Amino acid sequence: MIRDDRFYAFIVARTSRSRAHIRRICVHKRWLKAGALMLVAVLGGLIYGFYGLTQQAQHLRIDRENQKLRAENEKQKQELQNLNNRVDAVEDASRKLAEMSGVQKDAPPARGQGGPARPIDSAAALAVLVAKTERLEREMHTYEELLRSRGMTPSIWPVSGKLETGLGPRRNPFGGRGFEYHEGQDIDAAYGTTVLVAASGTVTIAGWQRGYGNVVYVDHGAGLSTRYGHLSQIDVKIGQTVTRGQAIGLVGSTGRSTGPHLHYEVRINNQPVNPRQYLPGAER
Repeated sequence: MIRDDRFYAFIVARTSRSRAHIRRICVHKRWLKAGALMLVAVLGGLIYGFYGLTQQAQHLRIDRENQKLRAENEKQKQELQNLNNRVDAVEDASRKLAEMSGVQKDAPPARGQGGPARPIDSAAALAVLVAKTERLEREMHTYEELLRSRGMTPSIWPVSGKLETGLGPRRNPFGGRGFEYHEGQDIDAAYGTTVLVAASGTVTIAGWQRGYGNVVYVDHGAGLSTRYGHLSQIDVKIGQTVTRGQAIGLVGSTGRSTGPHLHYEVRINNQPVNPRQYLPGAER
């Protein structure tokens, strides 16, 4: 490079096989400085633009992450609210079932509270509520099973009336000196009195049977069954599902009977047991 006061001179040499080519290029100082400044400006603009695009992309990414976090937070809040509502509903149902089943479910007594505390996050709150819901649902299942078992166990009088001959040996009611074993409980009642099933179950026999006359057998499950004899009318059919307290017939005097009354039996594994233990308030 050859330099003078006003110009910068650049000599460019190019050679080939036969000759050499030399070219001289002169550039004014002002143009060279202007070009350098322009190059610096262009490079600066490119760097600034790249930095700006990078920052913009980062801001967009942060905004998307914030939106996602806000959405997740709202979702967790909604889940918490839904779970709280479910806990309240399950707790209310559990309390009602406890009352129906006769189980005392008192609220725990209030005690002193205090001490250091720290806030819990949504995930921890959800876990606590889920555990509480599962516990309450287990309680509900227990109460339902208790209600079901109680519903399947004879626990009401099939008719109101005076208790006559009970389970055990007795003199032949039709005369003679002989004794016989009475397999149930006779309850004195007027002809046509409604007979109620003592527990929920399924009708297995509904018709005439020797000795019983018109009789209804009900299977309550778990080997437990009841029989209602000497009916004047039968209001259920074989295979029908009945619920405790449902009318199944009317008092009569059919079969081997000396007068209107209900012959009531309770059996476990087809063996007769004392019905009085299933009649509330009855002397045993």
